[in-house]
Amino acid sequence: MMRARVPLLLLLGILFLASLSVSFGIVHREHHESREEVSVSSGKNNPFYFNSDRWFRTLYRNEWGHIRVLQRFDQRSKQMQNLENYRVVEFQSKPNTLLLPHHADADFLLVVLSGKAVLTLVNPDGRDSNILEQGHAQKIPAGTTFFLVNPDDNENLRIIKLAVPVNNPHRFQDFFLSSTEAQQSYLQGFSKNILEASFDSDIKEINRVLFGEEGQQQQGQESQQEGVIVELKREQIRELIRHAKSNSKKALSSQNEPFNLRNQKPVYSNRFGRLHEITPEKNPQLRDLDVFLSSVDIKEGGLLMPNYNSKAIVILVVNEGEANIELVGLKEQQQQQQEENWEVHRYSAELSEDDVFVIPAAYPVAINATSNMNFLAFGINAENNQRNFLAGEKDNVISEIPTEVLDLAFPAPGEKVVKLINKQSLSYFVDAQPQQKEERSKGRKGPLSSILDTLY
Repeated sequence: MMRARVPLLLLLGILFLASLSVSFGIVHREHHESREEVSVSSGKNNPFYFNSDRWFRTLYRNEWGHIRVLQRFDQRSKQMQNLENYRVVEFQSKPNTLLLPHHADADFLLVVLSGKAVLTLVNPDGRDSNILEQGHAQKIPAGTTFFLVNPDDNENLRIIKLAVPVNNPHRFQDFFLSSTEAQQSYLQGFSKNILEASFDSDIKEINRVLFGEEGQQQQGQESQQEGVIVELKREQIRELIRHAKSNSKKALSSQNEPFNLRNQKPVYSNRFGRLHEITPEKNPQLRDLDVFLSSVDIKEGGLLMPNYNSKAIVILVVNEGEANIELVGLKEQQQQQQEENWEVHRYSAELSEDDVFVIPAAYPVAINATSNMNFLAFGINAENNQRNFLAGEKDNVISEIPTEVLDLAFPAPGEKVVKLINKQSLSYFVDAQPQQKEERSKGRKGPLSSILDTLY
């Protein structure tokens, strides 16, 4: 009889512990759910996140490189309708290559992400060549014929361009002089009579020299197969570099001088990160486009603290590294009574190289680097934009609110709110997990450490 009671008591004990575990789980879940009061969109469900593998469309590709264009912003979400007339173009080429001469019906703001380039702009009254390195930027006005060389023997060239079409919203076209397998020369669109009169030559000679339509097997076929990015010989590169400038002295005009973001003194800088920025007020090329340009470096484990731009819409392009980004907006829900109910909504994403993320004006954002990272940012509608930080010692907009107002705005007394706001002694960039690191440090001196301390 006694033996029968032991398993029964054991079973009752197990059931009791299980009930406690379930109860604890429910309490813990309810506590978690009460704290997690915002809805979240992440990954592919985040309309502001453009994964590089999914959202870029290839325009040209061959063994020497490629050109890709990002999907239209306004097609992804109505929240980005004001970006209808902006496109992002990515260009990559292998060492010792040339992007053939062409022009486009769009203004370009070109930025070198990595590698070295020789950019040549051609106008009726001459041409101007400049050597560009990482961080260099230059505006290419619509209709300007240009070509691009990667003169390096080892490193690939990576370039990002912001395109602003001038003929049609959201759409631009490249007009190449050369006839290749990828496209025809735009000169081929003219009639025989126009071409013969313009070049004062027979159409057979024009076809042979410009389009390779005769004698292709001897000399034209290989050229046509190469596409818009072609390989250069070393002596050709030397000749092109010889005419290029490696400084920012006057080019075609002061409006066309290249400038380097990374040569500027950082606007914000500490041991966790730095931000270089040039605004329209300081650069005529950016003023023409009403765009600011930023380059941001964040060390692994660093955090760009919550902030928002007053009127600029930011197009962020990851150059290298990885990060978690959190964007806070308002989700509109129409009620049956047709009243608007605004709900706080978080848009998050895990960013990696070549990914693009859009930050609308007035939407607070924070970026946590999970590795050393660098990203580029185009700020659209940038004139008179103000960046407002929500934490940190400097440029903290909340710290400028009077205590009497804070007393009414938050549950705690205004003095406690001020104390909390002033607790962070750093500005702009901070350690992303100071509390967790402190807890881990204390944990190393927990019960086990105390026991071991008594033994040794």
